[in-house]
Order: sequence, then structure tokens, then C-alpha cells
Amino acid sequence: MNPMCFPKPAPGSCPRAWQEPPSSFSEGPRPRLQLRESTLPALTQTLAPTPTSSPVLPGSAMDSATKDEMQPSLPPGSSCPGPEWPEQERAEQLARGAALKWASGIFYRPEQLARLGQYRSREVQRTCSLEARIKSVVQSYLEGVKTGVWQLAQAFEAVQGTREALDQAHGLLQGMVEATETLKPLREQVAQHRQLQVLSQLLPRLRAVPAAVAHTRTLIGAQRLLEAYVCLRELEQLQEETWAPLGGLELPVFEGLGPLAEALGQAVEAAAGVAGRLAREDPALLVAAVRVAEVDARHTTSLELPPRDWQRRCLQALQEGLERTHFGTPLLLEPGALAGWLEALRVALPAELATAEALVAPCCPPHYKVVRLWAHTLHSGLRRCLQQLLEGPKLGAADAFALLHWTLHVYLGPEMMGSLELGPEADVSQLEPLLTPENIEQLEAMFVTQIQVNVAQWLQKALDGEVAEWNREQEPGTDSSGFYHSPLPAIVLQILEENIRVTSLVSESLQRRVHGMALSELSTFLRSFSDALIRFSRDHIRGEAMAPHYVPYLLATLNYQSALSSSVSVLQPDGAASGDLAPVEAGLDELQRRICRLVLEALLAELQPLFEALPSRRWLSSPELLDDVCERTVRFCQDFRRVRNPAVQLLLAEAERTVVLQYLRALMQGRLVCRGADERIQAAQRLQNDAAQLRELFLGLGLEESVQCAPVLLSLRDLLNLRDPMLLGLEVAGLRQKFPDVSEDHVSALLDLRGDVSREQRLAALSSLQAGPQPSLSAGHRALFSLVPVPTPALSSCLPSGPCT
Repeated sequence: MNPMCFPKPAPGSCPRAWQEPPSSFSEGPRPRLQLRESTLPALTQTLAPTPTSSPVLPGSAMDSATKDEMQPSLPPGSSCPGPEWPEQERAEQLARGAALKWASGIFYRPEQLARLGQYRSREVQRTCSLEARIKSVVQSYLEGVKTGVWQLAQAFEAVQGTREALDQAHGLLQGMVEATETLKPLREQVAQHRQLQVLSQLLPRLRAVPAAVAHTRTLIGAQRLLEAYVCLRELEQLQEETWAPLGGLELPVFEGLGPLAEALGQAVEAAAGVAGRLAREDPALLVAAVRVAEVDARHTTSLELPPRDWQRRCLQALQEGLERTHFGTPLLLEPGALAGWLEALRVALPAELATAEALVAPCCPPHYKVVRLWAHTLHSGLRRCLQQLLEGPKLGAADAFALLHWTLHVYLGPEMMGSLELGPEADVSQLEPLLTPENIEQLEAMFVTQIQVNVAQWLQKALDGEVAEWNREQEPGTDSSGFYHSPLPAIVLQILEENIRVTSLVSESLQRRVHGMALSELSTFLRSFSDALIRFSRDHIRGEAMAPHYVPYLLATLNYQSALSSSVSVLQPDGAASGDLAPVEAGLDELQRRICRLVLEALLAELQPLFEALPSRRWLSSPELLDDVCERTVRFCQDFRRVRNPAVQLLLAEAERTVVLQYLRALMQGRLVCRGADERIQAAQRLQNDAAQLRELFLGLGLEESVQCAPVLLSLRDLLNLRDPMLLGLEVAGLRQKFPDVSEDHVSALLDLRGDVSREQRLAALSSLQAGPQPSLSAGHRALFSLVPVPTPALSSCLPSGPCT
């Protein structure tokens, strides 16, 4: 089958297969292509062109010569692949297949073959139109290229002409440079002639320069600053007039102007440095110095001289002179002298500010802001002086306190920087704090450390004086009410309270520090006081230093503790946490217990020999033994009346309990066993009488009956008075309910005292301690039996679960 021919793509474009038929063939419905293999050769032969026909129907065969003639050759470097590429061959195959498919659909019916000639002529016309358009485009491209080549030739000729003109100009310039070199000596002669001409004209004025310089120096020495500045300006103007014509050449006659100007500047600085004194004594000189500085600041010159900057030097001299007046000498003060120096500043600084506002400010321009300059200069000088002071030797407590109070309150108060007479032009709100937070922290720590050392020494000295009185031959002193009294508590509290109160004048932080220090030192003092009591008691008991009035001085210390305990709240500043006093209160309670224990140990030493005879046959028949105990107890406690409440109640309660505990300890020793019912009744009666006697004894001493421990003897009486031993279990259970700390050993010792309890009855009675709910200790319960030791009982008297098993 011959391939059908289609228009070839334009040069430079890639061939592609037609996806749609030409627009002229799209009219009417396209029949679906359904050809058998037997009909395809006939259709192809029908569509083949004749030898005489020139038009070629799309899809018809072309000879190789025609195909090569119509196929445009691709230029070198074209992006379209050549025929040798497989992609082009595949595209041509697809195009032929699509054309064949299209032709098969068009000419499927026989009646459509009659229009074959029309299709052929239409395709020929289209091919001719494309070729004409291609030729037109190529022709236009060729004409543009021709025009461009011609323009490039014209531009090349212009460039060549320009290059030749530049070469000629370069040659001319070289000739002019050589001519200029030959004229150089002539120019130098002309310049020298001009300089000589200027010098000849200015020669009379130049001859007068040395005399003018000397006259200016005389004016400066006489402090006629304005006249001196006028003369200096005339000399400088003459120097400017000669400087430009001489080409910057400086004449030797003007060499003295630089030192002369410096001398005038130093005179201006010197006048500004004593502005305060000049404002009172010679304000005209101060005004002249300031005017010279201001005029010179606005002056400009053509001379290549460094700037004099007299205005800045004048302001700097004002500040330095002010600082030198008040803070020029190093601050070397003796300990405690800082307060006097600060007081002198409190008077001097406001007076200096008043002088600046009334006298110095009118002598200076408004932009100097003299009052603000004075305030800030004095403040910065004082701040620097205080920093140097803090970097020097360590300040004492008084100096640190004075500095803190002065800087935080006096300096900013109404007498100084906070004065209403100081106008807003001082601008004191922009001043930095005299002391930084680090400085304040340093001073507070320094003050607290030193005051703590002092307080510790004072308290130790007071304690040593008090301890020295304990071995005196006289009894402790009493107050108007007859109670033992000593100034020690008042001294201690006064020392601490005054330090806390005084620091409130400085700051809350310092007060908190000192308050904490005071409580710490008070706790240390209480521990030292307690240790001193222990040494005092030990020396007395050992006989190393027998105190004639041992117990009275112990009772006096109890009054000291009560006075401290009742007045320690004065150390609590407003707003302080209530829990701060907890360590001190705990120390006071511990001291109270220590004193009571020492007093009770002395009482115990008095009573122990008497209780050695209890219980006994003599005790059963006579009250003499307990009478001796009561008599000695009354004699020992007669000084309790000099102890203040509530300490005396506590002391009486502990003394009564000590007597009862010794009584119970004697009963538990097993010294007596009742021989029969009569002795048991007699022992029960003796317990009842002794309980009543002890109750009356301590009621007479002032102890309330509700806190007494003697009723325990009545419970023991009931245990002895029980006639039927089988009911001992109930009695023991009742005893356990009243006294939860009673143990099996205590009950066993009491049963031994009865003397009629069998082993089975003892076990039954002891078992009642384990039966039933265990009683709980109440909040107000005072231990009795747990403080009474008993001998180890025999194994036969123990329960299987008892302590001796």
C-alpha cells in the first residue's frame, strides 16, 4: 500500500501526527470505520494518483524524489530530530495511519468517490498557500539580516574614526604637559612675587605683633579677659590674612599665638573653677569668662588649627571646681566621725544650691542650666565619694547606720534635695541613687554583723554579772510586791528592743535583719543562761562552790524566765510574722523546765531519806513519817510565794507530783507485806490519811485541788481495802481506767503489799489489764506510774504475756 502524502512541517518545527481531519472534511456525520482486510487493497488502489495528475491527495503515495524535494532540510543545531531518529519515524507512521483511517472513513461509501477531485484540488491549494507563506517569511528574515549587516559595517567605520581622533587628542595632551613643565619656574616666580607683595603691604602690622602678644599677656594676667580676647582675635585675623596668600606658610612672628590662646583658655577655666566665689565677690570676671567661652564657640577660622572647645572646658571647670570645693580631699574619718561629716554636708549642699540659683545662674547663659548642673555635679561628686568610702576600711556599726539613714532619708528629705525651695530646674528626679542596692546590702550586712557582736557582748556581760550574784551571802532582791526581782530581763529586752526600734528609722529590710538577729541572740542567751544554771547546780551539788541560797536563786531565775516570756512580744515589730517568736518561746519553755527540774532535784534530795522508811510497821501505826515529809516540804516550799504566777502554780504542781511519785516509789519497793486483814485495813486507812494530809498541805501552799496527784493514793486504798480477793480484777480494771500508764509490775507490787493473793487470783487480776478496750491517754493526763520503777517481779507472778516472760 502506498503511503498518503501530507504537507510537511515548516523548517525548524517538529513533525507531528494529525489528530483531527481538516476543517473542510468535518462537515456531516463521520461513519465509523469498519473495513475488512479484503477491501483495504482495493480502496488504496482507487485512491492512488494517476501519472498525469499533479495534485496529490492526502494519503496517496509519493515518489522518493518528490518526497525529498518537499521535505525541508533541518539546519544545523535545530531542536527537531532528523529522519534517522526513531521518534520521527514513529511519528510519520502514526501520521500515515491516522490519514489512512480518515480517508477510509470519508470514502467508505461509493457516492463519496465522486468528490475525490474536489478533495485533491483543495489540498493542492492548501499546499501552495503554505509554501507561499514560508517563502514570504524567509524573505523577510533575509532582508532583516542584510540590514543588520549594513548597520554593523557603518558602526565599525565610526569606531575606527573615533579611535583615530582619540589618538590625535592624546598626542596633543602630551605636548601640553611638556609645555606646562617648562612654565613651572615662571609660576614659582609669580607666587613669590605675590607673597612679597602681601608681606610688603602687611609689614607695618606684622612688626606690631610681638608687642600685641605681650600686651595680651598683660591683659590676661590682669584678668581683663574680654580685652585680651579682642586682642587675640585681631592677631588671629592678621594671621588668617597672611596665611592664604602665603599658601599656608606660617610666619615665625605668629608662633606665640598658640601659647597665648592656651593661656587665655586656662584663665577662663580658672575663673569658671571658682564660679561660686566669683559670683559673690567679682561677678564681672565670671561673666567675662563665660562670654569669652561662648563667643569663641561661635567663631570659625580658615586656619588649620585644632579646636579650642573653650565652652566645654568652661563647663567642665565649673563641675570640677564645685567637686573640688566639697569633695576634693580624700575622706579619712575617725570611727564615729562620719555622722559629723554628713551633718556638715546637710548644711553646705543646700547653701551651695541656693548660691547657684541666686548668683551663678544670672551670670551664665540659660542653656548652661546652672541649677541643674550644680545639683547633678554635687550629687555625682557625693556619690563617687561614698563609693570610695565603701571601698576603703570597714565602717563601724554607728557609721554604717548614720550613712544608711542619711542617704535614704535626710538627703532626699525636705531639708536637702526634697526642699520645696529647690525649683523644677534642678531636675532632681533624674538623679541616680546615692547608694546602689548592692551598697545598701553591704552596709546592712556590715551593720547587722557588728551590732550582733556588740549585742552578744552586752548580753554576755549582763549574764556574767547575774551569775556572779548567785553565790552571794544575801538572798535575791525583791520588788515592791515581795517577788524575787532582777534587772536582767529588762536589760536584755531593752538592748534588743532598742536596736530593733532604731533600725525602723532606716528601712524595713534592715529592721527585719536586726529583728532576726535579736531573736537569734536571745535564743543563744537563753541557752547560755541554761548552761550557767547547770554549772551552778553541779558546783553546788559537788560541793565545789556551795551557794548559801541555792534554791532562792533558782526561784529567782524562774521569775526572770516569766518576765522574759511575758515581755518577749515587744521584740515583734508591726507586720512581722507571728511564727518568728516560735524558737524563742521554745527556748523559754525549755529554760522553765530546766529550772523546775533543778528545783525539784533539790526537793528530792531533801525528801529521799525520809521515804526510805516507807512503808513500814511504824508507818502503819503512826503518822510521824509523813509529818516529817510534810514539814520538810513546807519548809522547802516557803520561798515559792516569791515566785510569780503562773510559774508558781507549775512549780507547786511539779513539787506535789514529785512527793506523790516518791510515795508510790516507796510502796512499789516491797518493803512491807500485810500479815492479815487488820494490817490491810490499817494500810488502807494510812493511805487515806496521807492523801488527805498531802491535799491539805498543798492547798495551804496555794495549789489548786484539781491539779493534785494525791487522789491516786485513794485508788490504791480501795485496792487494799477490798475484802474479797476474787473481785480484784474489777478493782484493777478500774485502776487502769483512771491511770492508763499503770503496768502489770505496778499491780503485782500492790498485790504483794496485800499479802493474801494466791497465784491464780493474781493471774486473774493481771489478766483484767489485758481484757477490754485499752484506755487512751487524755490531753491533760499527767504521767505517774510510768515514772515509778518497780523491782523485777518473780516469775510466778507474771502472766504468760507479761514483760518478765
